[in-house]
Amino acid sequence: QVQLVESGGGLVQAGGSLRLSCTASGGTFSRYVMGWFRQAPGKEREFVAAIRWGERTTSYDDAVKGRFTISRDNAKNTVDLQMNNLKPEDTAVYYCAARFGVVRTTTSNDYNYWGQGTQVTVSS
Repeated sequence: QVQLVESGGGLVQAGGSLRLSCTASGGTFSRYVMGWFRQAPGKEREFVAAIRWGERTTSYDDAVKGRFTISRDNAKNTVDLQMNNLKPEDTAVYYCAARFGVVRTTTSNDYNYWGQGTQVTVSS
């Protein structure tokens, strides 16, 4: 059974940085796409970034492009999200997700496995 566990959330001032990490277990991830999504109060879950496990091709939502970087460590089975120049509108619960395949889809329903989420709060 695939399990995803996020860590690294917290409270930061606007302009600051946080690094989220997702540790994956229970599967062979060489053919998985890993994604990060977020959900703010009263809003739908939205795509943030995705990366293919087997290569370094990435996708980003326009709202975070240039500020966030997704990366993965094959040896540790982790996928990180480095978030710089954070803004109050980045405040949300951030979720790690995984799907079998090669398409870096931005649709949450396409992902089969989800972590429990980690809270990111950016104060102004």
